[in-house]
Amino acid sequence: MQKKKYLKIKLVRSLIGHPEKQKMVAYGLGLKKLNSEVIRQDCPEIRGMVRKISHLLKVEEIEKP
Repeated sequence: MQKKKYLKIKLVRSLIGHPEKQKMVAYGLGLKKLNSEVIRQDCPEIRGMVRKISHLLKVEEIEKP
């Protein structure tokens, strides 16, 4: 059975002073506070969201069975 790939996404920079669109992308990923972490399935939609605010995030690829 093939393992699914996931992204572990952590907000490491504050959203204060950034454009409203970037804040909404972070909230869309489920990141609300500084140092909050979420695990999302690796798909093109999530990758695009991560790319928009990559300067605010720390991203790590993980595998789950």
